[in-house]
Amino acid sequence: MKWIYRALVVVLILAGGIVFLAYRTALRSEQPVGFQITRVTGVDGVSFPVGVWYPTESRAWPTAQIGAVLMEVARNAPVAGGGLPLVVVSHGNGGGPQSHADLALALASAGYVVAAPMHAGDNFLDQSAAGSASIFSVRNRELRMTIDHMLSKWQDNVTIDREKVGAFGFSAGGFTVLTLIGAQPDMRLVAAQCARAPEFVCDVLRHFKSPLLEAGAPVNDPMAYSPKVKAAVVAAPGLGFTMNSAALAGVQVPVQLWSGDKDDKVPFATNAKIIAEALGPRVELHHVPGASHASFLAPCGLPGPAEVCADLDGFDRKRFHARMNADVLRFFDKTLRH
Repeated sequence: MKWIYRALVVVLILAGGIVFLAYRTALRSEQPVGFQITRVTGVDGVSFPVGVWYPTESRAWPTAQIGAVLMEVARNAPVAGGGLPLVVVSHGNGGGPQSHADLALALASAGYVVAAPMHAGDNFLDQSAAGSASIFSVRNRELRMTIDHMLSKWQDNVTIDREKVGAFGFSAGGFTVLTLIGAQPDMRLVAAQCARAPEFVCDVLRHFKSPLLEAGAPVNDPMAYSPKVKAAVVAAPGLGFTMNSAALAGVQVPVQLWSGDKDDKVPFATNAKIIAEALGPRVELHHVPGASHASFLAPCGLPGPAEVCADLDGFDRKRFHARMNADVLRFFDKTLRH
């Protein structure tokens, strides 16, 4: 029986170590932040989850985990304050609400409501729609639906200032946010670009046998502009090669654009550079030395996959995110709270 006792002791020690590690590495905020999951009904009648962060006066605990991210939050706590700006967040391919949880915590701690939908069929649990011809127009609609839900149907919608709405997007989510603020990409260019040059988005579409890779493929539903969004932050956007000055002429709101100089998933030359040059004085460009594509994702406290959690040698993701989150907050304070 001694071996059973010893095994039990080892299990308890390991479990205690995991709990201690989780507690020590949980994402935290300066001020208490509330967190909840709300659901939005999609165009097909099926609802999709939306993570919501907001200021609260309740005590926060390391109690909410999504993927490899644990957060210190007050679950389902009351919202503190009123006239709060809203920022919606669009994650990248295969991501989820946890992808930018540290930014959401920083914004909520500073008095914002943050809503991050989990894009249907293109998230870390389900990629069944990742190759569909309509994936990007569906993402656009889901982001608009999230805004409408938060402003009219969310249980605490009266705490939000309807005139102060911003958006943040990463990778495919960056592309989604650009369409939300008026970009009109030419999706017929996807097949041509993917035929002549390697791009991460091409690999994804090829893996899922997307019709977007076929020359002359029909362009699906248009991606609609939302006049409710007054400012946008875009990090490592993909599909920049589908846009030019004419495609981005409709973007009239201020844009903060982030790009990593070691990003081999969305190369600067065919993505952020094209967008930055087309937007001209409307964009605030941040080119980050040493940053890879994953560097823009929330730091992983718990062990997670290398493609999400690993950075290149010498790059300190936690330190970078402290600076980036402060710059994003400064930008939204300037553009939404002026």
